[in-house]
Amino acid sequence: MRLHGRTLALGERTLVMGVLNVTPDSFSDGGLTLDPDAAVERALALERAGADIVDVGGESTRPGARPVPAEVELDRVLPVLEKLRGRFTVPISIDTSKAQVADLAAAAGAEILNDVTALEGDPATAEVARRRRLAVILMHMRGRPRSMQRGPFARNALADVRKGLESAISRALQAGVRRDQILVDPGMGFGKNFRQNLELLAELPELGRLGFPLVVGPSRKAFIGNALGGVAAAGRAWGTAATVTAAVLGGAHIVRVHDVSEMAQVVRVADAMFDAGARISRSRLGR
Repeated sequence: MRLHGRTLALGERTLVMGVLNVTPDSFSDGGLTLDPDAAVERALALERAGADIVDVGGESTRPGARPVPAEVELDRVLPVLEKLRGRFTVPISIDTSKAQVADLAAAAGAEILNDVTALEGDPATAEVARRRRLAVILMHMRGRPRSMQRGPFARNALADVRKGLESAISRALQAGVRRDQILVDPGMGFGKNFRQNLELLAELPELGRLGFPLVVGPSRKAFIGNALGGVAAAGRAWGTAATVTAAVLGGAHIVRVHDVSEMAQVVRVADAMFDAGARISRSRLGR
């Protein structure tokens, strides 16, 4: 995948995207890095811990979250991006669904657009992605953050996600986004019930048939807490490790996580398991 002046290799190993929420109300780490200097230090720490990409967001998309104006989002993320310029070596992703934010973030150094609305929330965002030559992560979301977990949920989550992502891919291509700049994300927790999130993890290879790199973000999500009997977000690291392993074995190219140091180890071992399985399969086919 071609970014600005560099190439991001997808498929050689699973890449780790570290989460940097510059928000007061994100579900698991809201308020921890609102100060730009604290956010910059956190970004640098994520890089040192093994992040291949850092995803910077200035608006919470947790269940029940209310949208914020573009000006507020920009006030949160632009100082961070500007302070990171020249100090950061891994690509920066901007987590936004607003064209103005995507445009100014790209001017400040962001190379990837992570849009939870899959270019549907703001029609002008697709044009920004095309003009700025941003890689684009198209995420599936049923509904909107404020109401997405109230249902009704899809009867068949895999079919719903596949149909939504196919529409998003078509939307991006029609706007002029290059095919080799598109990634897709099934949207763990975004309008799916607890059972459906687990089913989607198990069925990731089916989404791989869409022909685009897969981004999976299960980190600390409520369905993990539910599977653990009600564990709060801060205590879901081990449960997250299990879902990250499942994502890697299911063919994810990128996993989006909060606990980068720990999940980088998980990914390394899961990649080794995946490679061992592939070698065994090739050996059996060669008999």
